[in-house]
Amino acid sequence: MLDRKDRKLLLGIARRVIEARLDGRKMEFPADPELAGVSGRNGAFVTLHKNGALRGCIGNFVSEMPLYQLVAEMAEAAAFGDPRFPPVIREEMEDIDIEISVLSPLTPCRDVEEITVGVHGIYIISGFYRGVLLPQVATEYGWDRETFLDQTCIKAGMQPGCWKKSDTEILIFSAEIFGEMSEGLL
Repeated sequence: MLDRKDRKLLLGIARRVIEARLDGRKMEFPADPELAGVSGRNGAFVTLHKNGALRGCIGNFVSEMPLYQLVAEMAEAAAFGDPRFPPVIREEMEDIDIEISVLSPLTPCRDVEEITVGVHGIYIISGFYRGVLLPQVATEYGWDRETFLDQTCIKAGMQPGCWKKSDTEILIFSAEIFGEMSEGLL
């Protein structure tokens, strides 16, 4: 668990890296002692919302770099590299809320009954197809377990129900989720 100071630090890094790119300058990280609590090697996703609607989301399940550096890279990728959206522009920044999901390691799911909606995220793999939905997505949409699994299949480019096939691998994870809005920073 990250404390409030570390959450605020990561959210600040995410915002500053996007603003630095918009200004055509390089991101400057805080001093090393401030980064001690956010130097673990967790996976993380950065999600951008604009007026409550998804505006970008990119992440990695694993990382060899410190968490603060991964958050910086994923924030920049979510703002400028999510293929579902055009790059963020300066005029949007006041309407954007940044959310970070710090991930637990992936765990193979042997029985879908292990999946707890609102606690677990799902990563589905079948051949070339891969899809992930973070734990908060099912809660936001009010999905039950089967709908969550079906929607993860759809996100992977497969048909609903693909999760029932023997050649489909289901991995689960949990996440510590926090954002500028929930932390009272906006």
